[in-house]
Amino acid sequence: MKNFALLIVAALLLTGFAASAETTNSIQPELDNLVKQVKEKIMAGKVTEAELADELKTFDTLIAKEKTAEPEAAAQVLYMKAKLYMEIFDNLEKGGQLFAELSKDYPTTKYGKDAARIVAAIEKQSEAKKVQGTLASGLPFPDFQEKDLAGKPLSVGGLKGKVVLVDFWATWCGPCRAELPNVIATYKKHHAEGFEVIGVSLDSERDKLDSFLKKQDGMTWPQYFDGEGWSNKLAVKYGVESIPFAVLVGKDGKIIGKDLRGEKLESAVAAALGKN
Repeated sequence: MKNFALLIVAALLLTGFAASAETTNSIQPELDNLVKQVKEKIMAGKVTEAELADELKTFDTLIAKEKTAEPEAAAQVLYMKAKLYMEIFDNLEKGGQLFAELSKDYPTTKYGKDAARIVAAIEKQSEAKKVQGTLASGLPFPDFQEKDLAGKPLSVGGLKGKVVLVDFWATWCGPCRAELPNVIATYKKHHAEGFEVIGVSLDSERDKLDSFLKKQDGMTWPQYFDGEGWSNKLAVKYGVESIPFAVLVGKDGKIIGKDLRGEKLESAVAAALGKN
């Protein structure tokens, strides 16, 4: 618990609480004392909303005191409170609400501008989770209609009757490259039996992708690439936030599973092809 608390304190110092030393205002002594109290409680293992209830009330008092007199100071305190909910209480919903309030009420302040960025990131993450929910096992795969590197039509539906792995990756992604031998081995073993792979590259440079594919023995399946990196059209469509990420689709067009790797991938493909 002691080590955990130390890590939390470090996170707070790096993401907002230390900011109190950057600005001098009428509530500075009170703010410094509040920060000290919060740190002491966290170090003592008190990390719940109930255990920090008194400190939360003090946050509100300081915000009210400076709301009209010194907006920058009030924004700073509200920023700290929002961080507490996000990073200590693990209450993303409440933390997001506070950041949204900060962005709305103090849009021209340093902390208000940063809050707007955080709110946008939270909304993006929330949307990604909703999309990921549509990729559950047993559900129909929400297909796409694109073109591969050679300009040929590319879709899962175009491979009807096949078992298809939609694999999101990039040449610069170490874990992706580490997993490639497993995907290649499964492809070589089961391709003739009806297993296909569609690669979705999150690379930004076509030259690097082409060069890598030429050197990678056995990686002969089609690739989708639009050069947009993390803003790749299909990555956004399917809420991809980390790679490697893959979805295995059965002959019936329904999802078998996500992120099946190594032996689990080969086993799932073999079962889907009726080889187990």
